[in-house]
Parts: sequence; C-alpha cells; structure tokens
Amino acid sequence: MHIMIYKTRKHSYRELPIRLAEMGTVYRYERSGVLHGMDRVRGFTVDDSHIFCTPEQLAGEVSGILDLMDFLLKSFGYTYTCYLATRPKDHFLGSEEQWAFATAALQHALETRGIPYEVDEGGGAFYAPKIDVKLRDALGREWQCPTIQVDLNLPKRFGVYYTGADGQDHEAVMLHRALFGSVERFVGIYIEHTGGEFPVWVAPLQVMVIPANPKALEYAADTVLMLKAGGVRAEADLRDDKMGAKIRDAELQKIPYMLVVGPREAEAGTVSPRRKGAGQLEAMTRQAFLERVQKESRERSG
Repeated sequence: MHIMIYKTRKHSYRELPIRLAEMGTVYRYERSGVLHGMDRVRGFTVDDSHIFCTPEQLAGEVSGILDLMDFLLKSFGYTYTCYLATRPKDHFLGSEEQWAFATAALQHALETRGIPYEVDEGGGAFYAPKIDVKLRDALGREWQCPTIQVDLNLPKRFGVYYTGADGQDHEAVMLHRALFGSVERFVGIYIEHTGGEFPVWVAPLQVMVIPANPKALEYAADTVLMLKAGGVRAEADLRDDKMGAKIRDAELQKIPYMLVVGPREAEAGTVSPRRKGAGQLEAMTRQAFLERVQKESRERSG
C-alpha cells in the first residue's frame, strides 16, 4: 500500500526521501505449541514504515533510523545487540553487486553511529540484507524486535522510480523498518522486564490520592482535578474503606505515587507523597508535587 501511495504520481529526486508509516495488523499462523502469551501470537500490530530514497541517501537514512531506535530502546531502559544479516548463500534476489552495496550502507551506518554489532552470515532475507536488533530483558533473554531492511525486490517488481537530475527514471531504494517490531511482543516483554512496575512516564495511572478520613474527601477530589489539569494521570480512592487497605491496593496495582491527604494537608494545601520503591517522602505543596511528576514524565527519569 505504501508503494501504491508513492506511485500516485511521479517524484523528483528533489522530493526524496519520502517516509511513510502506519500501524498495520498482521496475521501469521503460528503452531499452537509455539504460542506464548503476548510474545508470540497469531495476530499482531507492526509499526510498519517504508522509506523511498536515492542510493546516495541510503546510509544517511539508515543512520537516522538507528538514532531513533537507540532513543526508543534506551527510553524504555533496554540494552540491545545489533546483528548485520548478510546475503544467503542460495536463493536470493538481485545481483551480488546490489547486495554488496546495500550491506555496505547498513554497515557504514552502524559504524558511523558507533554502534557495536555482530555479523549474521547468510542471515538476510532472500530479498535483502538487514539489521536485526535483539533486546535483552531483566532475565537476560534476547528478543527480536526492531528490524531495518533494505529491499532489493519490491522496487523492481512494482516499478518504483524517481526522476533523477539527468531527467531519466531511476529505481528508488526502499527501506523497511519496524522499531517495536510487534507492538504486542514489545509490551509483553516490557511487562516482564519491569515486573509490571512501570516508570512514571509509562504508568497508566501515575498517582492515587488517598483521603485519610471522610473530612478529606473533598480535598482529595480537588487534588485529582488539579493534577489532571496539569497532565498527570491521577485518581482518588474514595471508597468507604480503611486507609491501610487503600494503600495496600495501590501497592498491588504498582502505582508509582500515592498521596495520603487529611484535614492537616487540606488546611496547609500540601500532600504527603509515598513513592513506590522509595517509601514516604517529605510533605510538599501540591504545585511542587505536580512539577515533580511532570519533570519525571518529561525526562523519563522516574
């Protein structure tokens, strides 16, 4: 479909690179014995992107993808290993010269970015060399997720051209890239990697406000509104239950922050934060707490 979009009109070399992306649903008939939670499924979502560029732009485009990939994986706290998968010995499309050019571009991008890699001899797809990236989770297991692939097949089969500076048609270079790989697999791995204890910027619920007694219900609700107005994902536990039970439930949900508020906090306009994994923090104003959570979310530091 991206090729069809590209081919709706002719393109000049001045317009390239053209980058298209989508979240696409994919189906694959995995045997029942290898299905495994969210990590290996029959229906999944791929962050599918295709880049159409000139041969001269190829190495630079791969380098840009590597930068984005590094930012993504480090934001989630992963270490990873890159594998440069080269031409299979048999059954491959394209000439040896094309394979050598594409492989050299991938290798140049890796070395330019200073990213260590291992060579997977003959591990490329039948139509292209690629960079496979494997994440390492908290248990030391490796998982295949991001992939960067040069396509030597589809541009030729579907006539993907651009008009060069000489006024002639030239075959475009096409890059496949998926950084999550499978969104379901990425999420499943991340849940196991963190044990479900997400950092503040990822946590679906960042703050649970817990009133110490019925007199603080209104202040608790008002605190939630104030935090939500500041872009924080917050809720109040207004159940008619003991405070200890509410704290225990928030701990079990692995919510990063709990705010216990009572009449004293309501009078002073403060909150008493309890940080998951760090225990009780000093009392602070609601504004100071809001800025703390905003900073952790913005910097992905918490």
